[in-house]
Amino acid sequence: MKVVCAAALGVVMVAFAGTAKAQDDNAKKLIGVWIVDKASGDLPAGSSVEFTKDGKLSAVIKADGKEIKFEGTYKVEKDKINVELKIETETIKETVTIKKLTDEVLELEDKDKKVDSFKKKK
Repeated sequence: MKVVCAAALGVVMVAFAGTAKAQDDNAKKLIGVWIVDKASGDLPAGSSVEFTKDGKLSAVIKADGKEIKFEGTYKVEKDKINVELKIETETIKETVTIKKLTDEVLELEDKDKKVDSFKKKK
């Protein structure tokens, strides 16, 4: 019985280690400036989002020939990014799902199932 419990615990630990590694990989790959390539959500194409390694983000939204800047924080949890943006006196919290993340491409899905596609700025 002890052997079965030990084996089960080993499997659970490997599963959690794999999840932690995926989360770490996503957090590392996310760092940098991403430009909206294809938009179906709230961000217009040409807008940008910068993720820093200290959990801060800044966004520049390009709309109607103007640029609007936002600052906030983010946290990666597995395939989710929890975002908190400060807009004047209001704080907006949203969680988006990472659908695809490589060194060059990022696809995020919002709560309405709309997907924005980003390319990493070089």
